[in-house]
Amino acid sequence: MTYSDLDDVTDGCVASGPDGSGLYEHFRFVADPGQQLLRVDKFLVERLQHSSRNRVQQAAEAGCVLVNGKAVKSNYRVKPLDVVQVVMDRPRYELEVLPEDIPLDIVYEDDVVLVVNKPPGLVVHPGHGNYHGTLVNALAWHFRDNPDYDVDDPRMGLVHRIDKDTSGLLVVAKTPDAKTCLGRQFFEKTTRREYVAVLWGVPDPRVGTVVGNIDRDPRDRLKMAVFPDGDRGKHAVTHYEVIEALGPVSVVRCVLETGRTHQIRVHMSHIGHPLLNDARYGGDVVLRGERSAAYNKFVANCFALCPRQALHARTLGFVHPVTRQEMFFSSDVPSDMTAMIDRWRTYAAGRGL
Repeated sequence: MTYSDLDDVTDGCVASGPDGSGLYEHFRFVADPGQQLLRVDKFLVERLQHSSRNRVQQAAEAGCVLVNGKAVKSNYRVKPLDVVQVVMDRPRYELEVLPEDIPLDIVYEDDVVLVVNKPPGLVVHPGHGNYHGTLVNALAWHFRDNPDYDVDDPRMGLVHRIDKDTSGLLVVAKTPDAKTCLGRQFFEKTTRREYVAVLWGVPDPRVGTVVGNIDRDPRDRLKMAVFPDGDRGKHAVTHYEVIEALGPVSVVRCVLETGRTHQIRVHMSHIGHPLLNDARYGGDVVLRGERSAAYNKFVANCFALCPRQALHARTLGFVHPVTRQEMFFSSDVPSDMTAMIDRWRTYAAGRGL
């Protein structure tokens, strides 16, 4: 298949790319030797068949337009022999997306939007060796009898993403206009996204905000890192509130102001409170509590109940692309997390914590 449009770039473009940069090249153009100075957004609109100037400008704002290997803004003027790239946070689909009968937990659906509750363990997009068994494959099956929905058309489909092992709500646009409208809301940070997480320790203060640019960890390309000085990375803001303190751990509500890759996971780790069982950010070992074999076994049992990072996208709010009504959806915390939380409640109550 080929791409004739820019995919959603509202949440930035950082992911695990094959070259370690975190980005995958989707388009490359080399300016002619006689190229007149021309804004890069106009340059790309002339070459991308179905992309609007606004979409190109959003891509540039998200750091997805490179000239000679460096991110540029929309007003950059292309010069002769400049190499202009459009990069995204996932590879181009190398294979046709085939419909697969994978159950979907549909929270809401109408003619233009679909809201689904993703279970943990389900990959969202094909790629990274997962070309089958993804949420996109499930959507292809769900829309198999809808002639107006093309799962291979990036102008429609998933508007945002969550990690494979994070559960919770996602919105799907069923038309190009709906995706443009919803994408703008994510880009302008007017959506409402609330998560429930289980952390090691109890943050102090119990209500607070974490601010820190997020970028690829230079020591490990599979991880993100916080750069508080703002010299690199993308601006990121996470608001949190402790819902329940359970001795060595706490249940926390997190509200995203921005939506960067691994944002909650890396922000909480940055303040010393990694998510329970988050192997990538150090939460899969005993970080708080007793020093005994019995306690270590208790923690191992908790991890067995919830064999993933303890993070759930519980609430999603946006303005409907057609009716313009504010819509809010919520989903219950899944059973693996609730079972683990119940264990910690019993532990804390038994010790008067």
